[in-house]
Amino acid sequence: MALYAPLTPTSRSPLALAALVLLAASLGACKSDRVTATGSIYPDDVRARHPIVLADGIRTLDVFPTGPGHLDPRQAADVDAFLLEFRRYGRGRLAIDIPRGVSPGVSAAVERTGAAIRRRSTEGGVPSGAVVVASYAVADPSLASPLRLSFERMEAKVASACGMWPQDLGVSNPAFNLRNEPSWNLGCATRSNIAAQVADPVDLVRGRPEGRIDTVRRSQVIDKLRQGNDPSTTWRQDGTANVKGALQ
Repeated sequence: MALYAPLTPTSRSPLALAALVLLAASLGACKSDRVTATGSIYPDDVRARHPIVLADGIRTLDVFPTGPGHLDPRQAADVDAFLLEFRRYGRGRLAIDIPRGVSPGVSAAVERTGAAIRRRSTEGGVPSGAVVVASYAVADPSLASPLRLSFERMEAKVASACGMWPQDLGVSNPAFNLRNEPSWNLGCATRSNIAAQVADPVDLVRGRPEGRIDTVRRSQVIDKLRQGNDPSTTWRQDGTANVKGALQ
């Protein structure tokens, strides 16, 4: 003897159907491995939109001839730093382009400045065979024409082009606004500045090995710790430091 009546299609009420729909929805919400896919036209991560790559580039330095035709202290320091970078990271030869067609009053200063640069490169450890001297025609003799030093080296730069706006940031594109995505150009200038500030581009690929350990200094610091003394550094108000010892 049946104690209940079977639920037939004719006996299903709208209230029962609504209850079944709510029950199915609540069970579906318990699923924990849901994956949401969006149709982004470009990646949200700035490292993917504007990656920093290593590429061959050219380093240049413009040296302007002075009246006496020598290197003033500012330009001498610039040349020394440029020659140091060439010895460390330079590829090929160091090129010195001398302007031709300048006014007669400047030509003598140009020659003396070029001789001073070549002499300074030799004193700085650059072999004479690694220096190539060439000339270039001056477009306007009334303007200052520098001597240009250049060499090839590996450098870090952003692979994409900054300043591009493929999407309108205003209200004319509702689909883009509803996706709440960052603009394409966001972060490009920051990444470019980071790439320009890296002294050695290889640091972006791998870390540097640890330096040599100062065994004597480490032993002194360990002895201070064993004796209960403070091995830290004490900074004074004038900015100087009283180094008691530090772990290396």
